[in-house]
Amino acid sequence: MDFKTVRDVDVRGRRVFVRADLNVPLDDGRITDDTRIRASLPTLVHLLERGATVILASHLGRPKGKVNDALRLKPVADRLSQLLGRPVRMTGDALGPGVQVAIDKLRAGDLLLLENLRFHADEEANSPEFAAALARLADLYVNDAFGAAHRAHASTEGITHHLPAVAGLLMEREVEALSRLLKKPSRPFHAVIGGAKVSGKLEVLGVLLSRCQAVLVGGGMANTFLAARGLEMGKSLVEADQLLNAERMVTEARRRRVRLMLPTDVVVAPQIHHRAKTQVVAVNAVPKDQMIVDIGPDTRAAYAAHLVKARTILWNGPMGVFEIAQFAEGTNQMARVVAARTAAGTVTIVGGGDSVAAVEGLGLADRMTHVSTGGGASLEYIEGKTLPGVAALLPVDAEIVFAEDDA
Repeated sequence: MDFKTVRDVDVRGRRVFVRADLNVPLDDGRITDDTRIRASLPTLVHLLERGATVILASHLGRPKGKVNDALRLKPVADRLSQLLGRPVRMTGDALGPGVQVAIDKLRAGDLLLLENLRFHADEEANSPEFAAALARLADLYVNDAFGAAHRAHASTEGITHHLPAVAGLLMEREVEALSRLLKKPSRPFHAVIGGAKVSGKLEVLGVLLSRCQAVLVGGGMANTFLAARGLEMGKSLVEADQLLNAERMVTEARRRRVRLMLPTDVVVAPQIHHRAKTQVVAVNAVPKDQMIVDIGPDTRAAYAAHLVKARTILWNGPMGVFEIAQFAEGTNQMARVVAARTAAGTVTIVGGGDSVAAVEGLGLADRMTHVSTGGGASLEYIEGKTLPGVAALLPVDAEIVFAEDDA
């Protein structure tokens, strides 16, 4: 790794500000997927067992700089308490006199969770004053929020101007796993790319075409590629303004001799509804009053057969509208195929919220080489972009200096 981690610093007796990504999905105040909370545990346990006082911070949802009771972190604190087997106290705000009083009462080995950082507009604005105020709460900064590392916010970038900054164990794992894709992945390297739109993944597709031997496309974005061939897509989602880009990707794949695989058959329905009647049709026979909701059985079989050849697989994005059970078989089968390849020795990396939700829902997450907690962050890292939250970490050869050492 090119940056220092929590393993490189003696944290005993230190107040440590940990920025985690605890942005979990909620349904009426109930956590529906605690993956990100569980992913934060190794770093928290590492620090607590070594005598640190942990001040934990995160955002939740998009409150747009205003207090939103539906987006308070109380459910996260409750779940974290269960997982750690100890009470997790919370503050009523991310900053203020009450926060400092609560911190002053902490002892070595204690953990305090701050309220939602994004209740303050200054967080996303990367306000220098807000960042400095957060920094005054601690001696050391640990960034374990890979999912937010592509944002230059006060708690991901601004705070590092005031405290020595190192990576958490999750951040380390994320960067290590994704770096393997950019440097020397075992070949053949195949990517499975899905999701709704081509527009959101143009750059990553361009990068993958320069590194992969095959790219398998599914989900709504496949519709745009098929429409670019002149095929009728019925009522399916198609990005008309991306047809030329889709054609360009096909041409680039051909130039680089990368196999770009598209569906040959699809599941269609008149509407997106759990009771909708479905049928399987060839991609050149989509009825005008129907929409594509999943890849078909022939496509699933072809994709599975091709992935058997892979030594590295990146999967990002579902194969259809997987939230509805009868439209989910393409995504579910992809999850099972990728898990089977892991067992056969293939390096498998799953990224993107929907793909992660699929493997978690099937109980297959622990059968993948790596399941990324960062959706947009993982894509930007693969695209080769600089992530502010990663760039702000201390280089591996830097000296860690605390404020009192300068006095």
